[in-house]
Amino acid sequence: MRAGAEPGPARVVSMNLCTDQLAMLLAAPGQLVSVSHLASDPLSSSMVDEAAAYPANRGGAEQIFLMHPDLVLAGTYTSLASVALLRDLGVEVVQLPPVNALDQVPEQIRAVGAALGRAAAAEALVAEFEQGLAALRSDLPPRRAALYYPNGYTVGEGTLADDVLNHTGFTNVGATAGLTGGGTLPLERLVLAAPDLIVTSTPYPGASRSEEILRHPALAALRARAGSVVTSDADWVCGTPHILRALAAMKAAREALP
Repeated sequence: MRAGAEPGPARVVSMNLCTDQLAMLLAAPGQLVSVSHLASDPLSSSMVDEAAAYPANRGGAEQIFLMHPDLVLAGTYTSLASVALLRDLGVEVVQLPPVNALDQVPEQIRAVGAALGRAAAAEALVAEFEQGLAALRSDLPPRRAALYYPNGYTVGEGTLADDVLNHTGFTNVGATAGLTGGGTLPLERLVLAAPDLIVTSTPYPGASRSEEILRHPALAALRARAGSVVTSDADWVCGTPHILRALAAMKAAREALP
């Protein structure tokens, strides 16, 4: 270890999309040796280019153990059998829960920074994030926005996406419909809610029946009357500084409404 360097594990493997990105942002050169295969998926990951520099893993305990990690980063719902087996084999595994609110992002950054022995880098990233977060708060009167995804999926209270909407000048139709967490919102209820903005995700390649609802004539008519934004799921999924891009898009959408 270099003089003055913070102590930390020499070989780190991440097996979760969100810890992948935080580790890539915080790890010292050479410290991170593998990220999950999802880090290379442009529809899921905000750091596809950076992920190309690391070997990918698929969350299997055998594959990860053979990488000889000092530390494995995982989510609380990530390949639980693999996590248990790695711990049985004597590998340290740090699990991070999903982020459900913007004020939890600094906690997540600090947790990964502490695990990596990179607390100073984490504090610098937290300061940058909090500055960006403050700049993206909207003071405009709230308007109604609906997040609407394949199979009529949406999110309600207690979710990171709900907090993004609230921060940028919107009330969430899913939350006012009584949803907590994620769930299905029938198209009829969406139309009756008459949102001022509809937010949908970038379609996946290939045909999918789950996406047919996004081409329904009733939804097309609603989108013609209201504002409409197509976003990348990648910037909304994880509690990383990349959530600022989702916030910027939504603040711009709020300012564009008449």
